[in-house]
Amino acid sequence: MIGRTRRERSPAGHLALVPGLRIASLSWQRLSAWYRHANRLGDLSAAAICLLPALLVLGIFSVYPMVYAGYLSLVRWDGLAKQRPFVGLANYRRLWESGDLRNSIEATLIYAAGVTAGGLAISLVIAVLLESLTRGRTLYRTLYFLPVITATVAVAVVWKLLLDPGSGYVNVVLRNLGMTAPSWLRDPTWAMPAVVIVGVWKRLGFNIVVYLAGLQSVPREVQEAAAIDGASAFATFRDVTLPLLAPTTLLLAIMSVIDAFLVFDQIYIMTGGGPIGRTEVLGLLLYRQAFRYFDLGGAAAIGWVMFGMIAGISLIQWRLYGAGTREVGT
Repeated sequence: MIGRTRRERSPAGHLALVPGLRIASLSWQRLSAWYRHANRLGDLSAAAICLLPALLVLGIFSVYPMVYAGYLSLVRWDGLAKQRPFVGLANYRRLWESGDLRNSIEATLIYAAGVTAGGLAISLVIAVLLESLTRGRTLYRTLYFLPVITATVAVAVVWKLLLDPGSGYVNVVLRNLGMTAPSWLRDPTWAMPAVVIVGVWKRLGFNIVVYLAGLQSVPREVQEAAAIDGASAFATFRDVTLPLLAPTTLLLAIMSVIDAFLVFDQIYIMTGGGPIGRTEVLGLLLYRQAFRYFDLGGAAAIGWVMFGMIAGISLIQWRLYGAGTREVGT
């Protein structure tokens, strides 16, 4: 009788009777065994202590706001009311059915494609030309990099004045050349190309500097071997230099896409999202939903749409470039 009572009160007996506690015990045992194996050199604890401040900052200022925005996207809230009724995916559906979200996604994709493709192509050409220079390379690199460190607000204001249909210098030059001067930022046809040109110009210097660093890391022996084999300069660039620049191109493409998806101040100042919504990108739509209509649930939903699109496009780019592991000539 005493032995039976002891068996019933033993921890093993409780674990046998409660499957959840038994599973938790097994999980803890496996975790302890993994920790002892990983910490056999005694450096895992030190690494965890060193990483803890950075992980806390990351969690408080990045992970928590992202999760909280996901929660807000599922409720209806104006930022002041105490009640936050749960609406599920109604915010997403409402924005999609109204056409605002679809229009902003289309405008954002067009802007991102133009800035990324145009910026990479032009900067690569300029970087190759600068690489061939023997003198003045530092001067040109500095001149091209100046727009990067210039405030976006100042750049947008200056370009808005330059593209003014009446007194802008761009149209004045076009009229003096006998060409038709478009209305640029007021014309639904030309508004998006205009802001894309400004976006490419603003980021051009950064891409050039990074491409120059990539070109300088290309082994000269490989290029000389291709030349000895009879390859032309263009064939050497296409089959040797360009594949070796794949990791650099991948980095710049991902950064350009992220930067293009987050554009706000440039378009807000130059066009305000017009004309007739042709340049209303996702960032501008998010701003209006949050601070003009006080629809924080809808704004959070737009933010999660932006996050999903950036993550998806970056993953596709990563897969297409093979994570920067492509071989020369492939």
